[in-house]
Amino acid sequence: MRYNVIGYLLSEGFHNVMKNKKSTGASLMIMCATMLIFGLFFLIGENVNHVMNELESEQGMQVFMYKTATEEQIQKLEEEIKSIENVAKVTHITKEEGLNSVIEKWGENAKILEGYKEHNPLGDSFLVTLTNLEKSEEVRAQINDLENVKEITIKDKTISALINVANGIRIISGIILVLLIIISTFIIANTIKLTVHARRKEISIMKYVGATNGFIRWPFIVEGIIIGIIAALLSILLLGGGYNFIIGKLLETSIASSIGLSLLTFSDIFALVITVYLTLGIGIGIVGSVISMRKYLEV
Repeated sequence: MRYNVIGYLLSEGFHNVMKNKKSTGASLMIMCATMLIFGLFFLIGENVNHVMNELESEQGMQVFMYKTATEEQIQKLEEEIKSIENVAKVTHITKEEGLNSVIEKWGENAKILEGYKEHNPLGDSFLVTLTNLEKSEEVRAQINDLENVKEITIKDKTISALINVANGIRIISGIILVLLIIISTFIIANTIKLTVHARRKEISIMKYVGATNGFIRWPFIVEGIIIGIIAALLSILLLGGGYNFIIGKLLETSIASSIGLSLLTFSDIFALVITVYLTLGIGIGIVGSVISMRKYLEV
């Protein structure tokens, strides 16, 4: 008996979708449009997070020691820096490696540095990368309190700009998500409301003969879920095709190769996208259906 009831509810839900083709089609088009807009910002946000993670593995600070520091002091400082929270990696750069790096950067003008090879004025240093760029100031303060630390260099403006951009995109994506959920819920609610209004007499008779509100409501909830799932799947197909095309073109440009940062492919985030979209589609469908039925199920 339970399976008969479930079968009836599902068949009625599908029947409602097919019966109201025009309103269903309009809902699908508008929902796809809103989901594509959200998907655009969602993918931008994911790529920003990806780039931030890459930069966190590369960007960091350089900690310079006094050139009089002993091997024991160098090893001790390295261990102390590694023990600090939010430090991902510590790379030891000897004074010789540091001088060679300076010479390479100077290129043809490095001849004036030849005399420093015998009397190296530099001390050993450490290149410190972080797990979270937002904690750079906190980590720098802790390192600065350690013994034998002469100077710490860090690209403050670059890090601050990256953090501000990432936070801005996250906020914009969140606001757009909320707005699109409200719009999509309103669209589905009004679509199903048309179906409910056309069957208001039938609903009244069902209530009169003892049908529960849940029994009456479920076919319309199924209708909302179906519309939400179809809109989500169509949006994923369109979003995936468009995203791969745009990313392919971007990666072919000289700008992308000069920056040296990779972008996520759609396959990298497909599981996340389909989870988010199906959750949105089903959730919006259920909420929209419940809202549209409230008036007609009042006792």
